[in-house]
Amino acid sequence: MTNLPASQKNQLIVALPDVEYQRLYSSLELIYLPLGEVLYEYGGTLNYVYFPTNCIVSLLCDLENGHSSEIAIVGNEGMIGIAHFLGGGSMPNRAVVQSAGYAYRMRGAIMMKEFNLNGVLTHLLLRYTQTLITQMTQNAVCNRYHSVVQQLCRWLLRSIDRLSSDELTMTHELIANMLGVRRETITEAFGKLHQAGLIDHRRSHIRVLDRSGLEKRACECYRVVKTAYDRLMPHEVLRKTAPVLNQRTFPSNVQFALSMQLENSNNEIGRLGMAHKRQDDNRESARKPGNQLAGSAQLTH
Repeated sequence: MTNLPASQKNQLIVALPDVEYQRLYSSLELIYLPLGEVLYEYGGTLNYVYFPTNCIVSLLCDLENGHSSEIAIVGNEGMIGIAHFLGGGSMPNRAVVQSAGYAYRMRGAIMMKEFNLNGVLTHLLLRYTQTLITQMTQNAVCNRYHSVVQQLCRWLLRSIDRLSSDELTMTHELIANMLGVRRETITEAFGKLHQAGLIDHRRSHIRVLDRSGLEKRACECYRVVKTAYDRLMPHEVLRKTAPVLNQRTFPSNVQFALSMQLENSNNEIGRLGMAHKRQDDNRESARKPGNQLAGSAQLTH
């Protein structure tokens, strides 16, 4: 299925053989998703699944203190709503539109009916889920051990990978919320990348000037996730395997294993996110003049 305009293509849908695409065609509704729209909340139910085309959706982990941190982003390479076929019954995180654009919407019941046919879509969605888990776990490590500049480079690269442009419209405050740091910290990181000639940014408009330079400044997390996706989602190979997959019964225990792995990843990300936030707060507190004087007074006693 390759007759869609580039701006209306989702890679999972494009990879389907014609027989599966024709079966789903009438159930796909192209809709516009504005910036900031919440597709689902933590613990909520989802009646639809979404296949982004030229928009980006952030999956967020919310903490008890009101802070949140981005655990993954989904663009034209994936789908929103994997809990439908993992059997969880409710959403393990919150999904918010990070970059406005279009997506295909489909009723969850229809997607599950197709999933249970054990065809190419089934194989694609399970492989995609593994790439999503890789992204979530890598983000947890990145947020814990890598600098904010490295995290920002990784975030910018992943975002433009999912768009047909090297430009983004995003405020510093929103990016700070995504990465779980203070806005001032993000502004400082943007200044360093701007001075290095890697990006140009004015207000909420960001343009990547030197992608290769940005990749060099990013940590290995960007390459790890990209390599995993390229290995697990070779669309041209998956299309050739369609006749074999249609004759194969897929073991249900694989779905359960992936569901448990996703739940464990969310728990670990929440724990590390809280620790990272405490460290950030402690650093900010230590910079305040009053706290520095108090610390000096304690040392003299």
